[in-house]
Amino acid sequence: MTRAQARVGRRTEAPGTTTPAGRTLTRLDAIPVSDISKVGERRQEALAALGIHTVLDLVTHYPRRYIDRTRQAEVSELRPGDECLVLARVTSGRGRRTRGGRSIVELEVRDGSGALKVTFFNQPWRAKQLPVGTEALFFGKLDTYRGRRQFTNPVVDLIGNRTGRIVPIYPTSEKSGIAGWEFGEWVAEALHRAGTLHDPVSERWRREFDFLDRTAAFGAIHAPETFADKGRARQRLAFDELLRLQLEVVMRRNALERDARGIAHPAPSGSSPDLVGAFVDQLPFRLTGAQHRAIGEIGRDLAAPRPMHRLLQGDVGSGKTVVALCALLTAVQGGRQGALMAPTEVLAEQHFMSVRSLVRDLVIPDPTRLGGSRPLSLRLLTSRTPASERARLHEDLRSGDLDLIVGTHALLTGDVQFSRLGVVVIDEQHRFGVEQREALRSKGRHGAAGEGADPDLLVMTATPIPRTAAMAVFGDLDVTELDELPEGRTPVDTVWPRTPADEDDVWNRVRDEVEAGNRAYVVCPLVDGSERVQANSATEELARLEAGRLAGLRLGLVHGQLKAQDKETVMERFRSGEVEVLVATTVIEVGVDVPEATVMVVEDADRFGIAQLHQLRGRVGRSHRRSWCFLLSTTSAPDATRRLEALVATTDGFELADVDLEVRGEGSVLGTRQKGRSDLKLASLRRADRPLVEAARAVAEDLLADDPFLEADALLADEIRLFIGEDEAAYLLKS
Repeated sequence: MTRAQARVGRRTEAPGTTTPAGRTLTRLDAIPVSDISKVGERRQEALAALGIHTVLDLVTHYPRRYIDRTRQAEVSELRPGDECLVLARVTSGRGRRTRGGRSIVELEVRDGSGALKVTFFNQPWRAKQLPVGTEALFFGKLDTYRGRRQFTNPVVDLIGNRTGRIVPIYPTSEKSGIAGWEFGEWVAEALHRAGTLHDPVSERWRREFDFLDRTAAFGAIHAPETFADKGRARQRLAFDELLRLQLEVVMRRNALERDARGIAHPAPSGSSPDLVGAFVDQLPFRLTGAQHRAIGEIGRDLAAPRPMHRLLQGDVGSGKTVVALCALLTAVQGGRQGALMAPTEVLAEQHFMSVRSLVRDLVIPDPTRLGGSRPLSLRLLTSRTPASERARLHEDLRSGDLDLIVGTHALLTGDVQFSRLGVVVIDEQHRFGVEQREALRSKGRHGAAGEGADPDLLVMTATPIPRTAAMAVFGDLDVTELDELPEGRTPVDTVWPRTPADEDDVWNRVRDEVEAGNRAYVVCPLVDGSERVQANSATEELARLEAGRLAGLRLGLVHGQLKAQDKETVMERFRSGEVEVLVATTVIEVGVDVPEATVMVVEDADRFGIAQLHQLRGRVGRSHRRSWCFLLSTTSAPDATRRLEALVATTDGFELADVDLEVRGEGSVLGTRQKGRSDLKLASLRRADRPLVEAARAVAEDLLADDPFLEADALLADEIRLFIGEDEAAYLLKS
């Protein structure tokens, strides 16, 4: 149930009613915005379109920027090309229509230093909004028309009679008809009638971090005396948002550990094999220092009696699979089973092939077999696994004859039962919900051997998350980073061709590399719709390239609609060189390792996100050969341009993750939480707010150390309940 739905039938109260502790946010959320003066039915509808239904919604609808009226640029100072904000009064205006039916509203505005023409096309309502005498802020780019300076379709904010030095500008839809000064009046009334607000942050913490109290912070964020006041108010209210988020994260972690029954995996001894040591010794390459550190951290977790909850994140090609395998083999060497779950069949199949090649020579003791040992057993389970093979696989899992299994969501079905599940690895964690993660873990508690222990959990992501964001989003997990690439990897040259001649060079490079014995990928544009639509797009692109740019080369095609066997056949032909250029959809985004591939061409690259482009780029540069990634795009959109320029500038996945966070905002990361809701309106998970994230974590852990269910702070518990929902609160707060 959403907060808006929960409001239906909720008791309302007058804004002036207070409690001994001060008014809470929950009480503000119980008061409809219609209780504010001059908010009639039409204004209620306009506010509802902005997501504002209650007084809480109103006072947390923060200004998007502030104007210092003592430092306004004067009209006489403006030059063509300036993007600027001017405060001016409408001195004349007229509306008319062109022969083609377009409406034009033309105004003259003055600020005491000079006049400016303002023209609005196809916005006839501006004539009513801006009659003569209206004072407003106009933001736009100054140009000239017939020798006269003008703004065309500028952003407008009606400031009314707000005479303070610093004027807040609120985010509104101009068509809503709500003026910025109205917001200011409504908020001022709401805060005045609300009086003192309950402050969940104790005076001790406020002193330590030099925070304003909550009442002062709300006042200063909406009507600051100085920009320093605005900054302190923003810091305090952003901290409140992060504290709620961190309390939820810490409580979720506590809930996971509350009833946990962990497994202390034994170290190798004379009677048990050192599978991890044998595995590392037979690898055809040396581990990086980061891999050694990660294996050590995970090994210590596995030896402890509490269940491991760890996030393993690393850049493309940093060797996460090898680290995860060490965790799985630790379970097997202790007589238990390991499971690796991937979100798609393609990725599960790629993982299976990779793991199979890495463990093919490992053996484990088995006194029931001749010679006293047997090969490590490994199987794959997806929805495409034949029924007869599936039945044998299920029986081997129940009996304990199967050591490791790689699979998709098929591992979660009720007929999959393990004997003694010891370690679970989940790849691309953000594609799985919390419920799915818990379902796989619960299979350890209900194993056929009847021991009822919680398996250790390692979740992986090949999409690096900024550490500040990881602290907030995955705070219920310990974080391990792989920040080194294996030896022998060559940095990939990333190019965004801007001209037709540059694009010709791209296809010439593909031909040159193929002639040199290397291979190339061509990734088709991301197509909205089904896998079938993408498959058709890729098929059409294959035909176009075979008849044109890449005529004479041996091309192959892979997409999500192919059967598993057909996909593997194409991939094997590509690995062997029988196919020289692989035309593909994003099914090759992760898990594909062909050292001879040296060119990646991504068509319409602006349709992809930073993380996905970085993953695609990671399919090349997997050997000593020099490699290229070409991003084909004609975009001029600012966000897309920023993404492509970032890819050209760096191959550091963690640096790109920070850019991604700046471009897409917190929602792109917080969406991975699956449960709860974010109310981050002021706080950011970017680097600038890292001290606030860390402070919020410290306060959350302090508050919950002796009071894990916030029983002694019912008002704070009520605030948490407001923002995360009743169902989740009942689980975390035991109420």
